[in-house]
Amino acid sequence: MTLSLQLWNPWWQGVILNSLLLALAWVSPKKLLTPAGYGHAWGLGVIIWGSMGWPGYAVVMAYFVLGTAVTRLGMARKTAAGIAEGRAGVRGPENVWGSALTGALCALAIALLKTQPSSAAAQSWIPLLALAYVSSFSTKLSDTTASEVGKAYGKRTFLISSLQPVPPGTEGAVSLEGTLAGVLGSGVMALVGWAVGLISPGGVALCLLAALVATHLESLIGATLQPRFSWLTNELVNVINTTLGAGLALLLGYGWLALT
Repeated sequence: MTLSLQLWNPWWQGVILNSLLLALAWVSPKKLLTPAGYGHAWGLGVIIWGSMGWPGYAVVMAYFVLGTAVTRLGMARKTAAGIAEGRAGVRGPENVWGSALTGALCALAIALLKTQPSSAAAQSWIPLLALAYVSSFSTKLSDTTASEVGKAYGKRTFLISSLQPVPPGTEGAVSLEGTLAGVLGSGVMALVGWAVGLISPGGVALCLLAALVATHLESLIGATLQPRFSWLTNELVNVINTTLGAGLALLLGYGWLALT
């Protein structure tokens, strides 16, 4: 009886599900993550399932699948130019948390608020944090898509801070092709969030706007600050990027609720 009750606990469900997926990934000949990356992805998966159940898990899995696919676009061309992702796109722990730390914190905050069902004020924050959660992954997929498509297919690439032409792959570089692809990527990710019931159609629009602003702010950071500070790694910039996207969406959502 006790074991049966434990299995109904979403945290135990997360442990079991992610352990099964880890076992399948471990024996698969096609490796998408490093061994350490798989371990950290297991921990992330448990956090998301335990905090948000299958809807939150669907969002993070969709990001992982789409982000991996986008990274492999034009791989031969990017490799020849020396601007492809390291390890041929195989991700490590730093990539897992660079992409998902903000989302994981939003999920944990939602889980904490769910423990206070009698507080109307606490419950009112759950949909806003769900919007921030989806927006963090919408922003990250926008950034990944814009970067990878721009490096592979961008015809004219400009430094965002000066609009001077620069080679593809330059930190802070933007292109028309990459920007349009980034908007598409954020839209797809936001639609996944809407399809699983985490956000409303209006939330999709807010995610698009937040992702667009955050992605360009991230490019500005890459062009101006990242070359000056060695500690400002790509992974840390990714955390800043997703935090900006989540924070902007949360503020926009809060403002929209206040107006209505």
